[in-house]
This record gives sequence, structure tokens and C-alpha cells, in this order.
Amino acid sequence: MILYDPSEVYSGFSFPWELEHIADLGLEDLDAWFLMDATLGADYIKDLAERYPERHLVPFAKRSDCDDVACFELEKPGKVVIVHDFADPGWESREEYDTFWDWFRSAIDLLIERAEEEA
Repeated sequence: MILYDPSEVYSGFSFPWELEHIADLGLEDLDAWFLMDATLGADYIKDLAERYPERHLVPFAKRSDCDDVACFELEKPGKVVIVHDFADPGWESREEYDTFWDWFRSAIDLLIERAEEEA
């Protein structure tokens, strides 16, 4: 999977190695969450900048069942923030994870929950 280049919008920003590693492994579809490919990510980073100009969000994953988006935020290095896209500014924040791996564990836990419900 090819990720987009966020430095085209936020000079000097690059994705952390953990996300690059997951993408290289082809772990792009985590059931409820999916990683954004180069085309979707390049569009989404610009869209979020227009909708939430006070924040510097770098999206990398989206929920397939709602408008939640997993992002890095320049003002919160290393953290993953979940925003509910299209919410009014100030109401978009949903969750925050201390690290990418914390977010990834949560995404895998949700995958397991949903699989067990379907079984």
C-alpha cells in the first residue's frame, strides 16, 4: 500500500515508522478501520484543513461505519487523535491515544469484537 506524502501540506512532517511498517505489511483493512491510500489521504488532509483550520490534522485511517478519522496532530507529537469529521468545529474531538500502537491495538480489539459478534 502506498501512503500519501503529508509533507506536501505540512512541510517536514512524515508518518511514523510504525504506520509505514503496517502499510508495508499490507494491513490496510482492519474491518471497521481502513488505512487511507495515497489518493484518499491527499484529499482528506486538505479537506480537514478547510473544515478545521485551527487544527493541523494529518489523517491516516477512516472508520467505514461512521465519519471518524484517525489523525496525527502537529501540536501533539506522537499522539493519535480521533476526529468526527463534518462535526462543527469544537465538537469534532472523539478520542486520543498516546501512541500509534495504542490506536492500532484499539482497532484490532474492535476487529476481534465484530468478528466474535458475527460468529
